[in-house]
Amino acid sequence: MSWGAKLQPDLVLGGTILKLTPEILEKHQLKGLILDVDETLVPITSPEASESLLIWVQQMRQVASLWLVSNNISETRIGRIAKAVNLPYLIAASKPSRRKLKQAAEAMALPVEQIAMVGDRLFTDVLAGNRLGMFTILVEPMVDPTMAVRSYPVRNLEVLISQALGVSLQSNLQKYTKKDNS
Repeated sequence: MSWGAKLQPDLVLGGTILKLTPEILEKHQLKGLILDVDETLVPITSPEASESLLIWVQQMRQVASLWLVSNNISETRIGRIAKAVNLPYLIAASKPSRRKLKQAAEAMALPVEQIAMVGDRLFTDVLAGNRLGMFTILVEPMVDPTMAVRSYPVRNLEVLISQALGVSLQSNLQKYTKKDNS
């Protein structure tokens, strides 16, 4: 498998995780989600989950098993967020290592093909999920609305490198949303 293929997300959401819907999961026969935390669910500058995220988690847990898997080593930070959303979690994942993703998948008791790895980073979240054969979903980073526009130099570098390797990062969400009521 080429580096470009290893970095290619199956779905580029073109927005934050809040745009991920039960209909998208159903379309791809996904029954589990492994969720990155920092910048995927919660801005790195925020110590807690937003009200909109709490509502999203409630909606998604109706249709899928959910686990948090973070590279962050802070038990305090990730534990507080996990408690707020009432989800199991693993820290210090060292993604793109597959070890903790496998652990979460085994706890879900689902085949990896029915689990999506959802994150904001190509070289950690997408690469780890693709290495395990999971469906991968790239989301835009969650931004703290009280802060000025934040730059993401590492993520921007990942995007440049991956595009040079042939990865397409055009949002392909529109093909998963209903255009009409027929």
